[in-house]
Amino acid sequence: MKCLILASGFGTRMYPLTLDKAKALLPYRGKPMINHIVDKIPPGIEIVVNVNKKFESDFYDWQSKQNRKIVICVEEVYSDEEKLGAIGSLNHWINKLNIQEDLLLFGSDNYFEFDLSKFISAFDGEHVLVAVYDVGDPKNATQYGVVKIVDRVITELEEKPPAPKSSLIATACWIIPKRIFPLINEFCCNAKRDNLGNFITFVVDRDHVHAHPFIEKWIDIGDINIYNATR
Repeated sequence: MKCLILASGFGTRMYPLTLDKAKALLPYRGKPMINHIVDKIPPGIEIVVNVNKKFESDFYDWQSKQNRKIVICVEEVYSDEEKLGAIGSLNHWINKLNIQEDLLLFGSDNYFEFDLSKFISAFDGEHVLVAVYDVGDPKNATQYGVVKIVDRVITELEEKPPAPKSSLIATACWIIPKRIFPLINEFCCNAKRDNLGNFITFVVDRDHVHAHPFIEKWIDIGDINIYNATR
């Protein structure tokens, strides 16, 4: 298994903090935001971080200060308009690096406190596994992918609904089995590539997607207000 952390976005909703600093490298609760993920990854799993060209040197400087090997992969993009999108980036690096292992995937702006070893143990080796979280009130779920699950299988995902049916949402914490990689490529050929939730819907229509519910703290550090209020 490899781990890919998506960190090539330009953090436009965090301006002005991210005009000259990558969102994933902003200080958050005592360390760079991305380290709240990196420090939880078991030592036997190789970590790949995809970044954009604008903040390339900052990530290499960060990499030099880590106490484990981290591979930095640079997308040749300098602006938000050029970016590949979350699923586009995922597909790009699977193909370019010829990744043949199952993939642990994180959005770099996810802060979570659940036990990652339990998440990995819940993976059956065959089906996409998504960490799902109850935000407490459907009104709080309008900016997320709202899921319906039956026997820990996701049967429906509605992306950013104006009137959510529940408060259970999909986080950007996944495990993707290598057998699903062709579906990623197919999705990128026929749909927008920036929306993680839409890809899950795409897979749900073709395969089983398993859910891993957790109750520990989780924060999607999506904009500057959330960042300031939670750090």
